[in-house]
Amino acid sequence: MDKQKVRDRILEIGIVPVVRASSAAEACLAADAVCHGGIPIVEITMTVPGAVEVIRELVKKCGADVLVGAGTILNARMAQDCLDAGAQFLVSPGLNRLTVDLAVREKKLIMAGALTPTEVMAAWEAGADFVKVFPCGQVGGAKYIKALKGPFPQIPFVPTGGVNLNTAAEFIEAGSVALGIGGELVQAEALKSRKPDIIAENARKFLEVVRQTRLRLAAAKSSP
Repeated sequence: MDKQKVRDRILEIGIVPVVRASSAAEACLAADAVCHGGIPIVEITMTVPGAVEVIRELVKKCGADVLVGAGTILNARMAQDCLDAGAQFLVSPGLNRLTVDLAVREKKLIMAGALTPTEVMAAWEAGADFVKVFPCGQVGGAKYIKALKGPFPQIPFVPTGGVNLNTAAEFIEAGSVALGIGGELVQAEALKSRKPDIIAENARKFLEVVRQTRLRLAAAKSSP
């Protein structure tokens, strides 16, 4: 899948499930669960034991049906290993110019992390496809996204941290193009107890919030 199609799918779904698990088996269970819940996207963080091999296994297993990305990318070497394993997008917690340069060169989508306006500008100018605002919940949540959209209306923000079922609509209303959701979607207890149905149901609930909020915003925009 080329970069534009990856971008289009993320924008369409509006949710990027962030999988932090204590084992490769848990990560695979989480990926299957979010897919069953209607989200064909998964971000495997590098904090998962054997993360690169998990990515390789998921790509082989799921093919083009599921977007498999790599998260918590800290440098270009780590990024290259993930791309070699088949990762279709990269996500970093902060801005590493060499990593963005690699993604641009390889024509792969990257969400570069940023927090301050200066970092947002640097990430966008470096060539990031999306700017991941992290940790968003600790600096004002949806209100912070709304504040950033003032000077940066052209930048697609993906907040991570502080996104839950109570705040998801607020983040979309503030101008977020998609939401990065970790433990509130892929719950650690559900993974440990091997209850994928809980995760799948969470996925359905988040999808419905995003869908309903977008419909409401579209209706408000079109009304005289």
